[in-house]
Amino acid sequence: MRAIVVDKVGGPEVLTIADHEDPTAGPGQVVVKVVAAGVNFMDIYQRSGVGVYVQPTPFTPGGEGAGIVTVVGDGVTEFAPGDHVAWAGGRASYAGQVAVPEDRVVPVPNHIDLKVAAAVMLQGMTAHYLCHSTFPVREGNVAVVHAAAGGVGLLLTQMIKRLGGVIVATTSTTAKALLAQRAGADHVTSYDEFTEAVKRITGERGADVVYDSVGKTTFDASLAALRPRGMMVLYGGSSGQVPPFDPQRLNTGGSLFLTRPTLVHYIADRGELLWRAGDLFEWIAKGELDVRIGGEYPLADAPRAHEDLAARRTTGKLLLIP
Repeated sequence: MRAIVVDKVGGPEVLTIADHEDPTAGPGQVVVKVVAAGVNFMDIYQRSGVGVYVQPTPFTPGGEGAGIVTVVGDGVTEFAPGDHVAWAGGRASYAGQVAVPEDRVVPVPNHIDLKVAAAVMLQGMTAHYLCHSTFPVREGNVAVVHAAAGGVGLLLTQMIKRLGGVIVATTSTTAKALLAQRAGADHVTSYDEFTEAVKRITGERGADVVYDSVGKTTFDASLAALRPRGMMVLYGGSSGQVPPFDPQRLNTGGSLFLTRPTLVHYIADRGELLWRAGDLFEWIAKGELDVRIGGEYPLADAPRAHEDLAARRTTGKLLLIP
């Protein structure tokens, strides 16, 4: 099979494609023919060797995808060859085939396109836990959604709207602003002006929650946009990681809450994994959740996919097609 390998960390150019042996199914694993693999900022961090994301080299990137089971290992009871499946939190998905632990795999209904399933797993479940678990949105809550035209942002906006929230979305272009509006954003503003917009919209009260995937360049203004006892949900750092800061700022800002969640802790239990994925597939089937695929790239074009994502030239989800 063909797979992307990182022999040394660095820029997109370190993503090289080569022939590799097909994976085997160990005990409790399934081998899947990959139909599509998702591209995420996490992959960029690992490829670059940034901070806590350093991995031993060589490695094959990619933690998310969807495909068709070809082989099952000893002890596997939930899946059989031919089943349509998807996963998030796996490894080595930038490949023609991948071995995934059974407990990390979810069944994909036959009426759901596997490319759509690959596009929604990591970002869809991230959006799900953010607004259903980290800060459960209630009717009338005001939520700031940064990067609202991105993969998570578009899905999160739709989910918050389902829950009755009021959404203040940030985007960087007019075209992206239109996408956010179509997804359900009540107000769309720029990264430079969102704090003032929130104060105006809420009558100076502030937002109940800020969902921030941008990080370094938006962090200070995000804290300033919150109401007293509001929650800052920092779930990414596309502009860079937030530097250390004095927790006293949370006090002076109004007894604010700050959390830095990640998906793995919200799908650690298989029941929770199946709940989140099941909701996504149900909403997609009913036409209640629109999954935007912003680009499909041949596996060999993984470097270009990373460049496009890092430069914010895209909207929605990027997929690699082996």
